[in-house]
Amino acid sequence: MTPYLLPDTYADFRAAARSVAEDRLAPNAAMVDRRGGFAQESYDGLVAAGMHAPGIPEEFGGDGMDAIASAILVEEVSRVCASSSSILTSNKLGITPLLLHGTPGQQQDHLPEVASGAALMAYAISEREAGSDVGAMRCRATESGDEWVLDGVKTWITSAGVARFLIVFAVTDPDRGSRGISAFIVHSDDEGISYGEPERKMGLRGSVTREVYFEDCRIPADRLLGERGRGMRVALGTLDHTRVSIGAQALGIAQGALDLATGYVQERRQFGHAVADFQGVQFMLADMAMRVESARQMVYAAAARSQERAKDLTYFGAAAKCLASDTAMSVTTDAVQLLGGAGYTMDFPAERMMRDAKITQIYEGTNQIQRMVVARQLLGPR
Repeated sequence: MTPYLLPDTYADFRAAARSVAEDRLAPNAAMVDRRGGFAQESYDGLVAAGMHAPGIPEEFGGDGMDAIASAILVEEVSRVCASSSSILTSNKLGITPLLLHGTPGQQQDHLPEVASGAALMAYAISEREAGSDVGAMRCRATESGDEWVLDGVKTWITSAGVARFLIVFAVTDPDRGSRGISAFIVHSDDEGISYGEPERKMGLRGSVTREVYFEDCRIPADRLLGERGRGMRVALGTLDHTRVSIGAQALGIAQGALDLATGYVQERRQFGHAVADFQGVQFMLADMAMRVESARQMVYAAAARSQERAKDLTYFGAAAKCLASDTAMSVTTDAVQLLGGAGYTMDFPAERMMRDAKITQIYEGTNQIQRMVVARQLLGPR
């Protein structure tokens, strides 16, 4: 492989992923955004193409896709419909802790259903008062014989009410602080689980987000994921990998906005010329393109480290997510500007891309948190 160039197999895969995205997802993207709620038609299209849960090993019926190909898939789906890409990122959030910390039995009990498309996954860690400060969570899990009993509320949970399986984090040992948090596998049909109304969001409207309520929710003891009290290790280790997916999502949104703006300014005419003829516009496009390509290189570098579980993944995962999401916000804002009044209307996807881009700077760790992570990797413990 030539340094800095991906093998041709990735280019072939990108072409296949783009074809699926443009043929099956793009035609419904505006409708999915207007309607809101879970984009079932997008899920069905991705399942039919075998592109709904990248990265599950073949032994569980999955595609065995590596981390770079997974990032390319998320990128291509996000390029036309960011809401649909949340299906991939939500599954990734559930798949990753199972692969990293699940027992063979837990993996066999859950991954084949996800791989087949019969089940979707969700990841429940945030709470109203425990977002960036995950250690402040209040959801409790109490040991009761051969069961765990969950009580509490989780907030901002993607695919809640649709997902069959949820990775849930709860306090098991209140006196131990962050060392008293554990992870669990919860099923949507477990008694004692219920959901709030869908959140009314600025963007990603075709991805449903709800609160999840646990009230005397009893699950078997063997659904503890990893070791008791090591939930923060499960959570942070998972996010090191899945932040790459959010970087890829942001990258795809940015690329879609750049493509849209580039095409529009070549067709739109003002003062007797194509808008693309004006140097000021050319400079904007050049800056947008350079930002997008820089983000792409960072995302792929992080994906390669995710694949190898490299020691510097924490740094690269945070940096890729931060750079790509800031790029997405900047490039989509410029795209709206280049489309002028048309960019401010729902007749063009620029405004949707801009709304969708914003969340990538917030979830799976705000970009302020990402900068803290990067700085700590540079400076060491303070």
